[in-house]
Amino acid sequence: MLSLFHQSARALTMLAFLLPATPYIAFSETQPLSLEIPGEWSLAQAVEYALTNNPEIHIALERIASSQAMATAALSATLPTVTLGSEYSQTDNPMYSFGNILNQGAFDNSIDFNDPGRTDSLALQAMLQYRLYDGGKTRAEIEQADATKRAAESRLGAVHHQLAYEVVRSYYNIRQAEEMVDVRNAAVASIEASLAVGRARYEEGDLLKEDILNLELQQARERENSIRSRHDFDLACKIFWNLLGLHSQGKGTLPEIVEQQEVPEQFTHAARKELEVIRDQISAAEAALSGARSTEKPVIDSYARYQYEYGTVLGESGDSWQAGVRLNYSLYNGNRTEAEISAAQARLAEMQAMQAKIDLALDLEMQQAEINYMQTLERLQLTAKMVEVAEESAKLSRTRFQEGVILASDLIDTEMRLTDARARRASAKAENRIAIANLRRATGAGQF
Repeated sequence: MLSLFHQSARALTMLAFLLPATPYIAFSETQPLSLEIPGEWSLAQAVEYALTNNPEIHIALERIASSQAMATAALSATLPTVTLGSEYSQTDNPMYSFGNILNQGAFDNSIDFNDPGRTDSLALQAMLQYRLYDGGKTRAEIEQADATKRAAESRLGAVHHQLAYEVVRSYYNIRQAEEMVDVRNAAVASIEASLAVGRARYEEGDLLKEDILNLELQQARERENSIRSRHDFDLACKIFWNLLGLHSQGKGTLPEIVEQQEVPEQFTHAARKELEVIRDQISAAEAALSGARSTEKPVIDSYARYQYEYGTVLGESGDSWQAGVRLNYSLYNGNRTEAEISAAQARLAEMQAMQAKIDLALDLEMQQAEINYMQTLERLQLTAKMVEVAEESAKLSRTRFQEGVILASDLIDTEMRLTDARARRASAKAENRIAIANLRRATGAGQF
């Protein structure tokens, strides 16, 4: 039970891995609402609460909102842009002043071209622009944004599976710690009963002082173990409430008995969300490569502009329009395009290699979960027999000690073996439940 803290740390590390540190935009409307805290929890309720209230879920939802915003921004490139502008200016520059006269329709033959005088201009302008062709860059950006959004959604599913498993595991750690408290308390009660018998025998002159001291030393050891077990139980509870996104325990009672979870029918990792995440990331990398290659092609834009101009000095006004098509083609940009394509190709190759790595890791994880489960089944059988034998042996040893047949050291050894057997039994039961939950996680199945 001393490893509970380290287990919790590993759980948080796994969740942090599933939520890589990427910039995101906060969208308050995506914040999940906290569920009402029940007076008596079921394990399924605890999992549901964690999947709603744990901060990791909030982070994942915000990243989905961010990727949705980026997808919307990419899609906006397929639509025309409309801008409005206004400007007021005065000038006596012959060229600009003469332009104002022409734009306002105020030209007459009396104007001196070299010195047309001071003019002003209040111009209002509306402009529409639409990209006709960009070599496929816009489509590539849309595909990349969509793939990034799907990856964020798949990552949320992976966080769900991992967090649900951590809640279930934490619950069974609580039950194991609770049972260990009972085991240690029983050991204290047993050694105290034996100590009372020993003192009675000592008063009768039938037992050495050394035996009494050994029993008192064992009593102190068992009391220390009992204190540790209570602390382990408190720590296990705090880890559980922390996973639920709560600050402390005392948030209602936990279920004493939980229905046994079903073992998956097939042991395969094909349904794991992590595989969907990497597939979506590969799609995004492929789209990014297409976008990089699109810069080798020309860009064609169309535009239309309308302008109304009024001059307060001349008291005249006029309007005009302009429309056209513009083509831009980069002949040379210092090999920047080639560098961007190479970088995109390397990124794609990295993602493909990462896919192979993740597939191997998940396959190994699945095999480890299966082996661990089979081991827990064997341990359940062995520890049941161990407790049965140890209890019978302890019963006989207590009787023989009371009759003065065995030494105190022999009784202490027997009691320690009984405590060890009960502790192993408690551990085996908890680990079997945890192993089933881990199998469900490793196969991508939900906990409930």
